[in-house]
Amino acid sequence: MQGRNFTVWVGSLALSGCISFNVFESEPRPFSASDLTSRRIVDLTHSFGADTIYWPTDQQGFELDVVFKGEAEGGYWYEANRMCTAEHGGTHMDAPIHFAAGQPSTADVPVEAGIGPLVRVDVSAAAAADPDYRLSAEDLKRWEKRHGRIPRGAIVVMYSGWAARWPDRRLYMGTDVPGDTANLHFPGFGEDAARFLIEKRDIKAIGVDTASIDYGASRDFIVHRIINGAGKPGFENLANLDTVPPKGATLIALPMKIEDGSGGPLRAIAVLP
Repeated sequence: MQGRNFTVWVGSLALSGCISFNVFESEPRPFSASDLTSRRIVDLTHSFGADTIYWPTDQQGFELDVVFKGEAEGGYWYEANRMCTAEHGGTHMDAPIHFAAGQPSTADVPVEAGIGPLVRVDVSAAAAADPDYRLSAEDLKRWEKRHGRIPRGAIVVMYSGWAARWPDRRLYMGTDVPGDTANLHFPGFGEDAARFLIEKRDIKAIGVDTASIDYGASRDFIVHRIINGAGKPGFENLANLDTVPPKGATLIALPMKIEDGSGGPLRAIAVLP
């Protein structure tokens, strides 16, 4: 018999192909792993190391202490390290409990919350002119005029171009003075955009290529309160958003599973169409 076209969904990632049937087969063959590996993968994660940027109130940064490095007694090479890091630094997830009592902690956020259609909204020109720029509901509506309605279950990320400033703390944060939260300047989401995405589009999560989903000068952290209050996570300090399209890619963002955590280090990738 002739083959039939099919689409298999993994999370929200569609894998398409063709299944061949014959009279002796009662079920179609499963899709091949090559359906995924043939796609281009973009790493959206900054490496953790001595230059990793943390919120100014965190003075420790990322520490990697060598436990053993060298030739073991059995004559083979062996390395092991101990690491120490705050939850909210580098590429990481803000769990809903971060700004909303009673919401899921890091370990309780469903895996599916970090897997979905990637919607990239480019505000880099506006952010270059105004480091305190806030992505607005109008920016989202303009995106929809060009690319169609933001799908339910999407993960909407702001591309500001700020990742090009990493790891220069002064350029990236607006200040490199330890403990200084009064002079932070970087773009983020605006309140109207956050409410639009939660109330009108039922998105899974939002993300930014800056240090916070709220803009740097925020004092009320209203975007965190809206997004986390709706039980949604936020993904911060994403990298390489300049290499992903406005639509068509799938985001896979998997954080470290920390019991009772308010966030945690994240490995995020984009699977391109």
